Amino acid sequence: MEHNPRTAPMMADRHITVIRGDDLPKSTKSSDLSCPFCKYSASAKYQVDNHIKGHASRHTAVSRVVEIIEATERVSFPNKERVFQGYLHFEALTEHDYKFACVSCGYSPAVAVMDLHKKGVFNMPFSDIEGPPQDYDGQVDINKFWDAVATEFISRGFMTCGRKNPFIVPPSYHNWAPWIGPHTRQSTVVLNTEHDKLQAPKMTTDVDDQMSSDGDDMQVTEERLADELLNLKVEEVRALCKQCGLDSKGSKMDLVLRLREKMSNRVTYNKVFEKVWGASGGCAVITCPCGIVCSVKFNLRAESPRDYMDMLLSWKHFPNIIVYDYARGLALHGNRRQPGTFDPFEGLMVEPNVDNIKQASEGKLTVNMSWLKHPKVPADEDGHPLTGSSEHFVLSDVFHQGNSRDERDVLRKIQHVPELAGYINSQCVEQLFSGMKKNNYFLNMTTPSTHIFLQRNILHHYNVERNKKAEEQYKKIVPENEMMQLDSYGRLMLVL
Repeated sequence: MEHNPRTAPMMADRHITVIRGDDLPKSTKSSDLSCPFCKYSASAKYQVDNHIKGHASRHTAVSRVVEIIEATERVSFPNKERVFQGYLHFEALTEHDYKFACVSCGYSPAVAVMDLHKKGVFNMPFSDIEGPPQDYDGQVDINKFWDAVATEFISRGFMTCGRKNPFIVPPSYHNWAPWIGPHTRQSTVVLNTEHDKLQAPKMTTDVDDQMSSDGDDMQVTEERLADELLNLKVEEVRALCKQCGLDSKGSKMDLVLRLREKMSNRVTYNKVFEKVWGASGGCAVITCPCGIVCSVKFNLRAESPRDYMDMLLSWKHFPNIIVYDYARGLALHGNRRQPGTFDPFEGLMVEPNVDNIKQASEGKLTVNMSWLKHPKVPADEDGHPLTGSSEHFVLSDVFHQGNSRDERDVLRKIQHVPELAGYINSQCVEQLFSGMKKNNYFLNMTTPSTHIFLQRNILHHYNVERNKKAEEQYKKIVPENEMMQLDSYGRLMLVL
């Protein structure tokens, strides 16, 4: 049944509280947009201006903003949790485009940079995650999922105190979607195959053997978990050993080695993971070289190449170059999952023969990818629309180029490609995370649905701000009488 159209705005004599930084009256009138069918009234009972929204996107919890306003203006506002829920209600009702695209690189960047914000987690025991139905094929409707999340926060505005909200979206393997911009994804159906991580992996002691084993979903994280244990206080590591039934005596390194040896056991692994990582698996992001977030996935389990392939295979156009800290693991997983994804040479820049490896090790190797500057003419079959090339490479970021013990991975170093010099900043994701971690103190205390809703919203405002700065830079070099607009690929161009 279709709803009747909304009425025109009308004055409603009701009291509202305006929360902002200037001196405004506590009581004012609000405009209503009502629906005659369901009697819904979109009243302005939450007036949230840029003062609060700006702080929320600049690493400040809403409760702290309210405290600051109360202290400086000497006024009292409602309960801070109520204000926070009001802010979420407001954002859920606001029509954001959540475009997640760069005005310089377009909707489908030819170069993508990927990494995990491992400290951006929400608390959630593994036992609370609903398993997938037997017929689940790894596909999720992205619009239905995120509309359901927004509905949860809209409905909170109508729930009386103590009443259970029937619209809560709990984490589950079959109803949990990443966010990919509408112009970047192939369709509204995207992939989320995290349930495949539940399969017990083949355990080995060598990290490179682990990367090439069939169970490539969690071994990388085990290696990283062992490293992260060294960042914990010795008392925390000792307590963790006791929880896992291990000897808690000895030095910190002794304790870490014991835990590492026992991480092949699923129970031990889960306990270490929850202690180091939090209950969820962190926030996986894909950005363009400019640092604009193109895709984000809120992992329920430990990070693996599978998380990034889920997003990439949901894109309309697969990037030609991907920069990732565990490059070979991504190439192996991608080609195992969909043969020929990374080709030629399994994502290496050149054939991994003795001469090429020797030249690369000595810094003498040069691999020209001229199509990054000038698209191929004619374009390859199934070539990327911005480059015309159908080749797909996986390169290592600057921080992790020396981590692999496979000599072939020297052929993944960015510096071998002259066209990437000065163009790609593989540290842009790390720089993004340095800002995101400032939000952890309040985001990590929220429920899973609140966490992902607010994190996506914050990243949206981050993207908008960076795009505005880029547009301002373009305007400085473009004559005033010239007009700019987005082309069909989402890039800002001169109107001819």
